Amino acid sequence: MLVSGIAMGVQHDDRWKAGEFYEPYVGRWSREVAGRFLEWLSLGDQRDWLDVGCGTGALTEAIVALNLPQRLVAVDPSAGFLEYAKRRVRHGAVSFETADARALPLEDASVDAAVSGLVLNFVPEPARAVAEARRVTRPGGTVAAYVWDYADRMQLMRYFWDAAVALDTTAATLDEGRRFPMCRPDPLRELFTASGLHDVTVQPIDIATRFTTFDDYWSPFLGGQGPAPGYAMSLSEERRGALREQLRASLPIRSDGSIHLIARAWAVRGTNPGP
Repeated sequence: MLVSGIAMGVQHDDRWKAGEFYEPYVGRWSREVAGRFLEWLSLGDQRDWLDVGCGTGALTEAIVALNLPQRLVAVDPSAGFLEYAKRRVRHGAVSFETADARALPLEDASVDAAVSGLVLNFVPEPARAVAEARRVTRPGGTVAAYVWDYADRMQLMRYFWDAAVALDTTAATLDEGRRFPMCRPDPLRELFTASGLHDVTVQPIDIATRFTTFDDYWSPFLGGQGPAPGYAMSLSEERRGALREQLRASLPIRSDGSIHLIARAWAVRGTNPGP
């Protein structure tokens, strides 16, 4: 997925194209969140699903493993991510399509559940995306999503941006915690309620993110995938080295060299009341 813009003279370019770089950065953690999200939904087996913005297939793979879908359509605008997901998820019930969350290639009322993982904040018109998810969901079906808590408990990113801003105040305009105020309970609840969904609830999902060494934490930021890695790789070698050392000084590194953080996602769900 790609979302670009200009803020205070600083360009943000949120590129999500190559699964092999995304996986060590966020993918390894998003897979655990996906399973916890599906446990919370508790929708049962043999249903028709839509995974909006499937990316590298973390949520798609979890649906196959935990919910035994009758049919699962996974869509994403990134051809590179879709190819990666296809290699990971091989199942007769699953089909992949290139599509935008704001214009889903499905008929009205054609799935029991439309879900989305770590995507809504990157969609230029999130209300339109939720409306599309409701459109394709059957009456009584579930529309649900989860996003990272960028402003607080998604700590691997929070430590990064706090260190970056300490060295470069202009980096604050790229900080997902500031750019995506939607990724909090009240805005998510309002987004789903305004789309006409009923019984809207929001739930935190916390997972442990443990890094064996500082390099295990730092090296994924060198892949250039997403806002924080994109910023890191836009720096000169000298400034990137200063950021690395600022992080080394601020992270809670244990005596054995490991780093134990928390990653929180906010999950939201609602029921489609029908026409």
